Amino acid sequence: MSGLILSAPSSGAGKTTLTLALLRALINAGASVRAAKSGPDYIDPRFHAAACHAGCFNLDAWAMSPARIKSLASGDTPLIIEGAMGLFDGAPPAGRGATADLARQLGLPVVLILDAARMAQSVAPLAMGFANHDTSVKIAGVILNRVGSDRHEIMLRDAMAPTGLPVLGSVRRNSELSQPSRHLGLVQASERPDLDAFLDCAAALIAPQLDMDAITALLAGPNLSSTSTPRTAPPAQNIAIASDAAFAFAYPHLLEDWRSAGAQITPFSPLNNDPAPQADLIVLPGGYPELHAGQIAANSMFINSLKNAPRDTQIYGECGGYMTLGSTLIDADGTPHRMAGLLDLETSFATRKLHLGYRTVHATAGPFTGEHMAHEFHYATTLRAQGTPLFTASDATGTSLEPMGLTTGRVHGSFAHIIDAPLP
Repeated sequence: MSGLILSAPSSGAGKTTLTLALLRALINAGASVRAAKSGPDYIDPRFHAAACHAGCFNLDAWAMSPARIKSLASGDTPLIIEGAMGLFDGAPPAGRGATADLARQLGLPVVLILDAARMAQSVAPLAMGFANHDTSVKIAGVILNRVGSDRHEIMLRDAMAPTGLPVLGSVRRNSELSQPSRHLGLVQASERPDLDAFLDCAAALIAPQLDMDAITALLAGPNLSSTSTPRTAPPAQNIAIASDAAFAFAYPHLLEDWRSAGAQITPFSPLNNDPAPQADLIVLPGGYPELHAGQIAANSMFINSLKNAPRDTQIYGECGGYMTLGSTLIDADGTPHRMAGLLDLETSFATRKLHLGYRTVHATAGPFTGEHMAHEFHYATTLRAQGTPLFTASDATGTSLEPMGLTTGRVHGSFAHIIDAPLP
């Protein structure tokens, strides 16, 4: 496994757009390349997969063991990893799970993307501060992003020259590179009919502004030996999983674990009013049911298939799926929508509140018994949740939290997204 990591001093520096442009430019040039995303993220990996015509997976240095990360990252094709937040930003108290942890564990060089829109000579101490902060993290060069003019570029390059850090590109500000977003991130790849054209446009605009020879040389670094690691066991043998624009947040590495263990996974679309297929376990992943609540409520074949599922069929919902299993979901306009009514739960987006962070969860009921590493990221407010909680939980610091979710008979759910089995 060889490759590089694209990171930045902070969020908002343009990592995703540059990653997509680089992936597509390499593919268009006839190269083979894979992609991965640091940390818990469902949206960016779908864009990466579209850009390089290959599956993209998550590498989470908080929730996954080093052996698990190396196993997922291993392969003969060079790997480009998009970092999350700033290079050294991770979970409290000490920043565990930062992109820098991946750089150390995998021994990959980091290309630092610097948003230069509002700076000139200050770019040099910023870059050197990151390069010298931790010598176990190799900064192989920088890309100057959102450069305003030829004069601005000359000032930036002159400032960088004494540092000895290579400038691997200077990318001009361009409104054609902006992408639509919503409250959880970019508008999903599956909702972008123009996505392929956008990716080709981004590659055509950005690649000529990058030192592609130097970047390709970084990608051709030494291969690392991979290690095998136990995979997570499937929660059932036959699994029906909702999959469409409303229920898209399922981690590929978990689905691949289950398939590798012999589980049969059957996708279906609640938005198409598909009834849930017969299965041992019906899974409703997270996503954006709040944007489609009226349609989901009206899709009686889907709703009735949950209500009338055989008694020995378990039903599990994560985040958006959890809200769908409840009695009522109130959208951002304050309109209530009747959901499946299998849990005594009422949630609302009329008053939004951010819930964000890593979680360690433990359950004695449901398909995910025992301890798991997880995360929470949503804006929904719980107005009512009556019944037995599904999980006990703690945050990244180990501090106990209020119990999460609900479990009643064969129906279970919570706002937690399962990432992996507990660390060894």
